[in-house]
Amino acid sequence: MEIIRSNFKSNLHKVYQAIEEADFFAIDGEFSGISDGPSVTALTNGFDTPEERYQKLKKHSMDFLLFQFGLCTFKYDDTDSKSSPDVKFVCQSSSIDFLASQGFDFNKVFHNGIPYLNQEEERQLREQYDEKRSQANGAGVLAYVSPNTSKCPVTIPEDQKKFIDQVVDKIEDLLQNEENKNLDLEPCTGFQRKLIYQTLNWKYPKGIHVETLETEKKERYIVISKVDEEERKRREQQKHAKEQEELNDAVGFSRVIHAIANSGKLVIGHNMLLDVMHTVHQFYCPLPTDLNEFKEMTTCVFPRLLDTKLMASTQPFKDIINNTSLAELEKRLKETPFSPPKVESAEGFPSYDTASEQLHEAGYDAYITGLCFISMANYLGSFLSPPKIHVSARSKLIEPFFNK
Repeated sequence: MEIIRSNFKSNLHKVYQAIEEADFFAIDGEFSGISDGPSVTALTNGFDTPEERYQKLKKHSMDFLLFQFGLCTFKYDDTDSKSSPDVKFVCQSSSIDFLASQGFDFNKVFHNGIPYLNQEEERQLREQYDEKRSQANGAGVLAYVSPNTSKCPVTIPEDQKKFIDQVVDKIEDLLQNEENKNLDLEPCTGFQRKLIYQTLNWKYPKGIHVETLETEKKERYIVISKVDEEERKRREQQKHAKEQEELNDAVGFSRVIHAIANSGKLVIGHNMLLDVMHTVHQFYCPLPTDLNEFKEMTTCVFPRLLDTKLMASTQPFKDIINNTSLAELEKRLKETPFSPPKVESAEGFPSYDTASEQLHEAGYDAYITGLCFISMANYLGSFLSPPKIHVSARSKLIEPFFNK
């Protein structure tokens, strides 16, 4: 399933459900670039220490964006001994250079991408909404003035007193006119709107509702309505619901990453250091200065990670697997002594055909990564006595490969 901005909210519950039901996840990211200086070969020099590799990627790769996020959730079917990829989630965009040759639709990059916030940005946005509630001073703010509000007068600058007096006169006329229920004020500046809100907070004993709207020309103006307590509560509920919806929309795709993290389940990737670095950097917080701090932070976000490239490069696999690139690994794991897993896509979700390779499409790469993990995990089961055909993501056999 391809998910973009237009169908994100309507399908989010399916993603949450897939995460809840999954035994493990496979992920893959595609980026707008890899290196802003050194060649990719130099950036991933096999002779570098882990610390050197981390510092190079942190310095030269983090200004690029994780444009496409592939998520494939796998659930083991106890009744038929098969693993089923349930949902492939794509945060649509594409790698500007390399992926263009793979047939990506660039319209989706810029028109249909799903928004996101990291945790600090989300905290700041929540604070902004809290401030709106406590200070009626901006567009989109709804306020209710009651007899119990502050009686302290507002200090109004001399050059604004005439303006405020005219507003007060209009409100007085509104309150005395039984037929009129609403008053639209002329568009004014943000500072003038703030003065109006503050004035209404102490001047009128009768409840009124105040809202800032925009004209077609994007000019902001204030609408004042006479309301009773029941209507006030209804409008306040509408306001809070709207604010929460706006906040959720802004947090966007980050909610999926948080759901994966909160599940505590095994996350599989292939050569996944860059994927993990971008995910932490883009959806949580800036990367720490050194590798050890990064490991500690990553463990807090994703308690269990497994890299299929590293797994294939470790015993008992390294002597029988010559090429650990994803495409070649997937082909090798279909041959003896391995057995390809039997998988079925969940009902309502299209399946991938591995014969028509779609490499560098994040969802497909995540899918293939999951298949490779299953094949290698099941191979470990052949060493048991008696042999075990299926090895689950919770088996102690695969624990030696965690968080490497």
